[in-house]
Amino acid sequence: MKETQDSLKHFCGIVGLHSRSPINIPHKLFYTLFSLQHRGQESAGITYRKEDKLVTYKDLGKVSDVLTRYLTKDIHSEIGIGHVRYSTFGGNKVENAQPITISCNKGEISLAHNGNISNASEIRKALTDNGAIFQSTSDSEIVLHLIAKSKEKDFLQALTTILNQLEGAFCFTIIFNDMLIAVRDPNGFRPLYIGEQDGITLTASETCAFDSIGITNYRQVEAGEMVIIDKSGQRSIRFSEDKKKHQCIFELIYFARPDSYIFNHSVYLARKKMGAMLAKADGKLGDIVMAVPESGNSAAIGYAQEANLPFEFGLTRNFYVGRSFILPTTEKREMAVRTKLNPVREIVKGKKVILIDDSLVRGTTSKILVKILREAGAAEIHLRLSAPELHFPCYYGIDIPTKEELISNSKSPDEIAKFIGADSVKFIPIDDLRQCIDDPDDFCYACFNGDHPYQHK
Repeated sequence: MKETQDSLKHFCGIVGLHSRSPINIPHKLFYTLFSLQHRGQESAGITYRKEDKLVTYKDLGKVSDVLTRYLTKDIHSEIGIGHVRYSTFGGNKVENAQPITISCNKGEISLAHNGNISNASEIRKALTDNGAIFQSTSDSEIVLHLIAKSKEKDFLQALTTILNQLEGAFCFTIIFNDMLIAVRDPNGFRPLYIGEQDGITLTASETCAFDSIGITNYRQVEAGEMVIIDKSGQRSIRFSEDKKKHQCIFELIYFARPDSYIFNHSVYLARKKMGAMLAKADGKLGDIVMAVPESGNSAAIGYAQEANLPFEFGLTRNFYVGRSFILPTTEKREMAVRTKLNPVREIVKGKKVILIDDSLVRGTTSKILVKILREAGAAEIHLRLSAPELHFPCYYGIDIPTKEELISNSKSPDEIAKFIGADSVKFIPIDDLRQCIDDPDDFCYACFNGDHPYQHK
């Protein structure tokens, strides 16, 4: 965990491609991964089958840094998978980049993983005690060790057996022989979709990846479902009994792209509803509504429409600035925020500003933003969050600081407002958030209320 982190980070995004006839698989993997870049920006990689051998190329960096070489090549293949990663479990090391490709007693296997296997430490210790040698510190590698150690000779039987040993969040794309395999955990923590068009089958974390290559026919991979794709078509296996769904609500609040459709919800419309719900609780409060771009945009539009207030782009974002949370000092972080987000003074000056953001972690970035808006002449600043107060860590694929570091565990909303220099701070209550989605009982709210579906030490 980086000491100065003040925003939530997601683990990964995954894709898988299968074509009935040879096509330029790496080329298409590039564009589908590029559309999922927001899900992980520290490493990228692909695996594809070439002449009955698996070829894996991965490195630290964004998709455009690592995989642009494949835009100038024509490599025909029928199967491939890809991965973008944000390093939390295991750190930002090239050996933790994915896909992970191995050769074992079952054959050659390549795997890409989105999520966090919450009992990985216990499984890893048991494997290590029995002589297993690990090449990375990623929790994903334990899956391949379990497959290799399985007494089941058939690969799909071995995979089905070991999947029921895993707890927590896992979506996998796997290559084995001529098969592309897509897996989603029984609780459905993370989204995974599959679609087919013109002989090409794609599986991906979000539907925006399908848009990138023109696939319009897709569906959600169900919780506890394994889909096998090969030349004979698709077949589905239910590898687990039905369990209560715990879909991550933060996918809708923040992580997914607004143009995506996940958990059978429009991300954009869900966020607009969250903003409207915040406005209903406020009544007529300010002069203008602004977002912290880009994550607050959709909710801010919903707030403005419900409150009948003008929505203004009062903060301009510089897209070429790196992350501010990795900088070691307050002075450098403030400089980075000022470089990344700059107020439009003509919009802000003399106005009572309703500022919409997705969540509040430590409050350090919000403190800088409030200071910048005060300097630009804002008369009042009211911060509204489209997520409830964060109180607990996540074990299922979100990088949340410790309980002690979360500002809502040490300060009330009024105390937070005083700390960051705002006139008021309000969070959407969980009950109001639940009203913004069609199937609220199918979602996980553990980072807000501590109701984790598994026991954690």
